Amino acid sequence: MQARKLINKQLGELLIERGLISPQHLDKGLALQKEKGGLIGEILVELGYVKEEDIAQALTAQYGFPYLPLANYEISTDSISIIPARVARQYMLIPIDKIGNNLTLAMSNPLNTAALEDIEMLTNCNVQAFVSTSTDIKKAIERYYKE
Repeated sequence: MQARKLINKQLGELLIERGLISPQHLDKGLALQKEKGGLIGEILVELGYVKEEDIAQALTAQYGFPYLPLANYEISTDSISIIPARVARQYMLIPIDKIGNNLTLAMSNPLNTAALEDIEMLTNCNVQAFVSTSTDIKKAIERYYKE
């Protein structure tokens, strides 16, 4: 649980530092998250404080995660089969490619180290994360994980 708190704080503080939200916005978002659950980035977007693209660009600029817009990206079924749909939805991520022991995935919050560690344990792969928006990832999950 500590790791998740740290992640939310990192993303929130990053958005404050970049002038995208105010500390009051973050407090409101974190309070709502505590009440309803969910990802802090998505909550701040729902509240209308920040755009998804702003979050993705902030993560890209601050941490050097490459940004990958998924709309026109074709993902192989082999890649999809590596991670169960439940896990993809839980962590808001989608596997993109696997070469040897290296797994590339797109996620809305690549600062979520707990998620990355879980995926590494689950897949026995070295994971490289790209940033995508939650909307792009949700659409990709719906498209590739046919229930």
